[in-house]
Amino acid sequence: MTAAVPSDPPSEARADAAFGGRAEALENLLGDPWDADNPAGFAAVVAADEAERTPAGGERALDDFGVLAEFVPERLGGRLGRADHLIDLMRSVYRRDPSLGLGHCSSSLLGAVNLWTAGSETQQRHAADLLLAGGKLSCAFHELAHGNDIGSVDFAAVPTAGGHRLTGRKESISNLDRARGVVFLARTDPAGGPRGCSQFYLPVTAFDPDRVTGLPRFRSVGMRGVRLGGVRVEGLPVGADDLVGAPGTGLETAARAFQLTRTALPGMSTAILDTALRVTLHHVRRRRLYGRTAADIPMVRSTLANAFADLLLCEAFAAVAARALHVRPESGSVYAPAVKYLLSGVLLDAVEQLSLVMGSEFYRRDGEHAVFQKMARDVKPVGFGHIARAACLSALLPQLPLLARRSWRDSAPAPVELFGSDGDLPPLDLAGLRISANGRDVLAAALNAAAEEDSTSAGLRPLVEPYTARLRTLADSCVGLRPADLSVAAPVAVRELGAEYAALLAASACLGIHRHAPADDFLGRPHWLVAAFTRLASRAPGRAADLPAEVEDALVEELFERDDEVRGFGLSARRYR
Repeated sequence: MTAAVPSDPPSEARADAAFGGRAEALENLLGDPWDADNPAGFAAVVAADEAERTPAGGERALDDFGVLAEFVPERLGGRLGRADHLIDLMRSVYRRDPSLGLGHCSSSLLGAVNLWTAGSETQQRHAADLLLAGGKLSCAFHELAHGNDIGSVDFAAVPTAGGHRLTGRKESISNLDRARGVVFLARTDPAGGPRGCSQFYLPVTAFDPDRVTGLPRFRSVGMRGVRLGGVRVEGLPVGADDLVGAPGTGLETAARAFQLTRTALPGMSTAILDTALRVTLHHVRRRRLYGRTAADIPMVRSTLANAFADLLLCEAFAAVAARALHVRPESGSVYAPAVKYLLSGVLLDAVEQLSLVMGSEFYRRDGEHAVFQKMARDVKPVGFGHIARAACLSALLPQLPLLARRSWRDSAPAPVELFGSDGDLPPLDLAGLRISANGRDVLAAALNAAAEEDSTSAGLRPLVEPYTARLRTLADSCVGLRPADLSVAAPVAVRELGAEYAALLAASACLGIHRHAPADDFLGRPHWLVAAFTRLASRAPGRAADLPAEVEDALVEELFERDDEVRGFGLSARRYR
């Protein structure tokens, strides 16, 4: 009798196993962050930060891992398959040193996504080979004079017989002095407008030193190890093959490509809160005050539980939005700015509250808790780096009236693939991302459906119904907005509608993850969902509320257990070093 030949595991199982193996390998390479002798640990990170650099030991570990391959699509020989996996893996870097995460790693993604979205086969192959060999890319879009208004750049590309001639300045650009390839955004139409800019991809070997001059490094308060530089270009000739996409599509390409980075970078940055929370726990569980540990003081317990809930809701929203890039790519144009806006605000506030618990330890630049003050500074750029929170609301506003008319009163379950970490997803097609959702929003419809479905438990219904009522109110407020209300000069009351929409999207994401989690899993139990909904409600003016006592107790118990077992405080709860 012939033995049965075991069948190959399904593709999603193989992909999940490969990701899990990479995540564990990266943790092992970076080592225990609390080990004072670890060249990539907190002590080395703080010492490097004092010198305004990133730890050399951390850079070596990441190079040994080949971390830049994570930003190269699988079709080009890299490891970029799922956006949510990329985010979760990079948290291992950001939780140790956000400067290392951005400066040594993610800044290359900012330039690369434009090439994966609109670059030619030759450009994509060049950039992929560069990254796979450990070289870095830089994204030279911003100019200090224009901030987030990248459509108003002065950096110009004047047409010539064989291409263009570049002239102008770019400032506050990460890794510009170490990059081997640079993506420039340049004005190609002096009249401006949505078709007034184009992108160009240049290997650094094409820089004529007589025409390209590096500017002095820009020093920063947070993420001091990130090398922010600038460049002055004077009449640099570039060929037609250096153009990324069609002429005049530079802003459209950025609008599509940055849907990934505006979801991924805030999602990676939740690791800052993970470390701030872990350091705070390390402090309060060992410190004794008034005859008991500081962790037993009610105010401290409340702050810990709130921060834990904030971390979970941020990671839930980021995970769902990242999967939507695969499953509902038309949604990225609204979900990405909503993620960036909401997560940055929640993270900033949560770290600030933890600093109050840390007390005088918060200010220390030495000792075992010195990394906290670094995290408290490094979280600040999450609110304005890449795109500012205010600009995110400006990006949302023009789509609100159509969303209100077409989706916010609908009731339909969202695709289950949005809410599970182990399912199979369609390939990430950056070229297929769109600049408008065309009024379609599966998360809003799913929120309405949850309030109507018989399967929604009696305990959850009172939690969900206030959010569906808020969605109806939001729809009534947005459906009649005029074009004049939707510009960057929109009144504060109108901009707050965008903030409300972001909170409702996050609530729907949390609800979906809870409903699709195993019942015996922490995410399948109601406590974290009640906490997340309470925290989201508390962000609105006049809606501040404390967590119910039983919910707070459950969260603190889970938090202490994960701390003891050295597991992440976020959604995956995976084991850390």
